[in-house]
Amino acid sequence: MSQDRAFGVAAGLDPEIATPLAERCEALGYSSVWSNDHPGANGLDTLAAFAEGSERLELGVAVMALDRHKPAEINQGVERLGLDRERLWIGIGAGFSERPLTTMRNAHAALRDALPGVRLVLAAMGPKMCGLAGSSFDGAFFNWMTPEFAAGARDHVHAGAREAGREPPPVLGYVRTAIGPDAAERLSKEESFYRDLHDGYRNHFARLGERQGTVGVADRDREGVQAALSRYTALDVVVVRSLASATLEAMATLAEAAAPS
Repeated sequence: MSQDRAFGVAAGLDPEIATPLAERCEALGYSSVWSNDHPGANGLDTLAAFAEGSERLELGVAVMALDRHKPAEINQGVERLGLDRERLWIGIGAGFSERPLTTMRNAHAALRDALPGVRLVLAAMGPKMCGLAGSSFDGAFFNWMTPEFAAGARDHVHAGAREAGREPPPVLGYVRTAIGPDAAERLSKEESFYRDLHDGYRNHFARLGERQGTVGVADRDREGVQAALSRYTALDVVVVRSLASATLEAMATLAEAAAPS
């Protein structure tokens, strides 16, 4: 299986950092750059800064939650920022919705109508959501998975595609990654926040059954980072989700260490 590697950051990264970071990632051979989306910053704005610094990189946001964003409003953001739809991946999730699977199943047609010409990837962790991604969306987007768990989730995506009579879409996913003497501390701090964010994550981490600070990559040097990332063979696109200080130097150091060989 051929595999691409991408680089991801938190939304709201200063454009003076995001734009040259994208330029660096393009030179390093990454296939795409990604931003998350959160109440304090819109991920599409960060993609616009990335676009300024790159020519060929694909641009992804993962994920935009439908409890905070209406499909038409997402499209308005794409238009406002002049983002190239052919380069875009837009990840969609249910957020804090009470019935996430029903929410996403019912939203599919509206998303297609409101967001023409972009690839829509579904945030998926459990078996049924993975199956929905496989049956209807342009990709599945994983988060907080071990290599082994990702392999099982990929099987559910492919099963959903088979049931729908279509080729399986690509499987993408964030792999939280830190490098340096404080790498383990950075990973553990980030993970502790998500472990208790809402019931979806609480249930997910319970299924994983892994101790805190182990779901992702944390190592002191490039060799260790590369070895750990190479275990994520179930992902068609490994999105190296940066756990580095929001400076160009720190981000570029991680990007270089985790770059595709």
